[in-house]
Amino acid sequence: MSGTGDTVASAPIFERHALDSGLMAEPARISDRDSFLRAIIETTPECIKIVARDGRLVQMNSAGLAMIGADAFERVENACAFDLIAPEHRAAWRANHERVCSGERVAWEFDIIGLEGTRRRMETHAAPIALSDGIGQLAITRDVTLRRETEDALQQLNLSLQAKIGERTRELERALAQLGETERSFELLVDGVIDYALFMLDPNGNIASWNAGAKRIKGYEASEVIGRHFSMFYTPEDIAAEIPARGLRTAAREGRFETEGWRVRKDGTTFWANVVIDPIRDRGELIGFAKITRDITERRATEERLRHAQKMEAVGQFTGGAAHDFNNLLMAILGSLDLLRKRLPDDRNVLALLDNAVQGARRGTLLTQRMLAFARRQELKREAVDLGRLVAGMKEFLVHSMGAAIDVEVRVPRLLARARTDANQLETALQNLALNARDAMAGRGTITIAAREASLEADNPLGLPAARYVCLSVSDTGHGMDAATLARATEPFFTTKGVGKGTGLGLSMVDGLAAQSGGRLAVQSEVGVGTRIELWLPIATDDVAHARDAAVDERTLRRSATPKVVLAVDDDDLVLMNVTAMLEDLGHRVIDVGSGAKALEVIDTGTPIDLVISDQAMPCMTGVELLGAIRERRPDLPVILATGFAELAPGTGGAVRRLAKPFTQQELADAVDSVR
Repeated sequence: MSGTGDTVASAPIFERHALDSGLMAEPARISDRDSFLRAIIETTPECIKIVARDGRLVQMNSAGLAMIGADAFERVENACAFDLIAPEHRAAWRANHERVCSGERVAWEFDIIGLEGTRRRMETHAAPIALSDGIGQLAITRDVTLRRETEDALQQLNLSLQAKIGERTRELERALAQLGETERSFELLVDGVIDYALFMLDPNGNIASWNAGAKRIKGYEASEVIGRHFSMFYTPEDIAAEIPARGLRTAAREGRFETEGWRVRKDGTTFWANVVIDPIRDRGELIGFAKITRDITERRATEERLRHAQKMEAVGQFTGGAAHDFNNLLMAILGSLDLLRKRLPDDRNVLALLDNAVQGARRGTLLTQRMLAFARRQELKREAVDLGRLVAGMKEFLVHSMGAAIDVEVRVPRLLARARTDANQLETALQNLALNARDAMAGRGTITIAAREASLEADNPLGLPAARYVCLSVSDTGHGMDAATLARATEPFFTTKGVGKGTGLGLSMVDGLAAQSGGRLAVQSEVGVGTRIELWLPIATDDVAHARDAAVDERTLRRSATPKVVLAVDDDDLVLMNVTAMLEDLGHRVIDVGSGAKALEVIDTGTPIDLVISDQAMPCMTGVELLGAIRERRPDLPVILATGFAELAPGTGGAVRRLAKPFTQQELADAVDSVR
């Protein structure tokens, strides 16, 4: 079997044997190598077979017979092994078989068709073996059908892969525990495994054997590690904490030790390892340990990314919900302040206090906009935005707001394609980025605002679709961010500013704006050099509305010339009272209810109604669901949905008018007057 040319009789290797009280009723003696090897071969879950050069099946163990559906070897003895191979894999199998019979060791995969017609994917590691009639193939074959299915599921983030891999690992560990210390069986059965570091330790933890997988993962040749203590692969911190010794004690005491941690390769690099240590005993006496190490660095990184994504999703859900509640409160506050202004006497002191309250409420509105932008639930008015015109219009404001010691440089070409985004939100984002840059420079330095066009190919580092984009960047000459700070820069509520000097939502808001616009935010920073933040936005296409070339004239708030009967629906009493008061102040007659079900009751009574204004986020029945029920009863009845979120459920259609919360009385008047 070592390939030296000695003739090997095949039958004794696979001959079943039984002790006095049954197969393996008494542990095999390590010294009785032939019996021990036979026991391993008959109990291992892998198929072990011998195939002659002409393709005859010479021998196969019980696991192999089970894989092909044969209850006894006599059913397949001297059968052609080629016949068990799937037709499309036979040519490759024959070629690899010839390579093995010519003296090579070969590993490959193929499908087999069992006697009952069952198809399985197999992985085989084959080595040449001397038979009485020439060189044949000694193969160790495992059923990897489940592993292949699992790998496909991994591409779809199927978390069940870990459990399947764990089960596959435990099968391998059990097989290895039965191999013992026989040098020849270790060479044939273990050395072909390259995905696992498999090696034996003596009772003191010194390395006694070394496989190809250990060399690949850890980087050492066998001659460099045999006889040395296995703690050489641990970090200094783990050695100081006596983790290697603790692992051996636990394995000896409890029969198994499994852990994960950083391990060190020969070149000094580290990898995240899954480690299993099993004790090996002979008649109860500990004679060593079997150690299995897997490099799971990539899996750990994937799990970390998944946990981070889940955390951000949870934070986003919470932020969006909190912003909705804030919007309702601000709706009540701003609406009441608008109405209160009309009823107060012309007292400058009183009006100053009122204006201060309005400004505070509007600041709260900006905060909710940032929260919704982070949660990517803010309503955006996507249009073709001329970045050159927008930046030029903001330059004077930015120069004055940055301070005398800050130089503001603008490098935006005049002939620049328009970007598809929300102009108002982009102005707010640009202002936030400039203020962050100013704070990072401690009031002295240079801020550079630049823009350029770029074409991105598929599989670009930003993960954007292949297309043309406009890149708007804000750079500073500040102190920069270290790697830890940079990794958290876009997290919500994360800030390096002092208490009361920042909400930690500025950069996450810009990130949300970029994502909602179909682009991406990219942050580059170096300590002592500065920070560059790029906002990649898609170029506007012909089907996008043209940029605003002129501001919409403000209309004077007035009582409606055509009073309407309005059905107002909102589950928040404060908001409902406020909307009702604003509508009545505009000259409309209002019927207010607190739920969609009550609104339908009013409609079903036949009460004349000209318009329905409903909140979207209501329990039991949302505004969209109410809209659907109204269309079934009165398809001609106009409905306005009030919401602070960007998305609505499918089914709203294009005819429904939306009113962004919080809204002013002027915006409410415009929405009502727009309904015919």
